[in-house]
Amino acid sequence: MTILTETQSLILSRAAARPGNLALPLPDGLRGGAAAKVVEALLAKGLVEEVEANIRRSEPLWRETGDGHGTTLLATEAGLAAVGIEPLVAGAIAGARRGRMEREAAAAAAPEAQMPATTRAGTKQAALIALLQRPEGASVAEAAAALSWQPHTVRGAISGALKKRLGLTIAAERIDGRGTVYRIATEG
Repeated sequence: MTILTETQSLILSRAAARPGNLALPLPDGLRGGAAAKVVEALLAKGLVEEVEANIRRSEPLWRETGDGHGTTLLATEAGLAAVGIEPLVAGAIAGARRGRMEREAAAAAAPEAQMPATTRAGTKQAALIALLQRPEGASVAEAAAALSWQPHTVRGAISGALKKRLGLTIAAERIDGRGTVYRIATEG
């Protein structure tokens, strides 16, 4: 088991939520020698890797290599596993030394695998998703009672974590006696 500092955990967790598992930008306030030291430790442990940055896709630069090229940092499968995040299958997680062309080919071949975030089993977020996947869905009050959350937390999780971060389509329907009932919309 890899022991991580709070800063290293934060960098890897944020990378898991970004397209392509970009580890940049680093947390606010982490600059200069401190940033270099944290990144060196992550590189040494194999938790991030340094790859050529794709300037056309506006990938942030870690360092410039000269002649107009630069590198960026990507979280590796080991880095994601260190923070307890299961890597997605089908090439969404950058493998060792993936070049720019290989990343673009994987993105074109499997657009559904580009979802930047995953949900771990056994979490309250997973429980909320399970509630919303039921045919009858769930109201804010029902979800709040089931999860021991405040209603504003349920609404925030639906709009932030589920809609924005995970990209799920949530359908809302007003039902007499229950209020607004939310469901994860199924395609088809």
